[in-house]
Amino acid sequence: MFSPPNRIAPGPGQESVWDYPRPPRLEDSARRIRILFNGVVIADSQRAKRVLETSHPPTYYIPPDDVQMQYFQAVPRSTMCEWKGAAVYFTIAVGDRQAEQAAWAYPHPTEAFQSIANYIAVYPSRMEACYVDDERVQSQPGDFYGGWITSDIVGPFKGDPGTWGW
Repeated sequence: MFSPPNRIAPGPGQESVWDYPRPPRLEDSARRIRILFNGVVIADSQRAKRVLETSHPPTYYIPPDDVQMQYFQAVPRSTMCEWKGAAVYFTIAVGDRQAEQAAWAYPHPTEAFQSIANYIAVYPSRMEACYVDDERVQSQPGDFYGGWITSDIVGPFKGDPGTWGW
């Protein structure tokens, strides 16, 4: 496994993204995940799943029953992930604000990721705020993978300029 020269050693209770696997691993999370947009809680769950992949902070996927889907509008965009399959995208609109293509889901994921079928993920940088338990999340640099950075996750993280070759 490649490790960058400036890898941050995890402290007690921390995880290094450089210890995450490739291909990525999917795991249940009992932590409370909340997403706010334009003053409205659009998702609140303690049944989320997280995807862990080398060099990336976790991406959280929330069951649609825990998401206020009336704020999510499907858009004609699709991308392909070599591990999870074809993703579809949503614009989030609450009141007078919208975030274009700010959320995605996998309606028909690969076999290894079947348990996140139709679960919703968002780019934290495009939301008013995202929380893991009571900690406000920082978004992964570059806004490509939608990772959620908390104090218990250390990098460096893929996404900053100069990191695309990792």
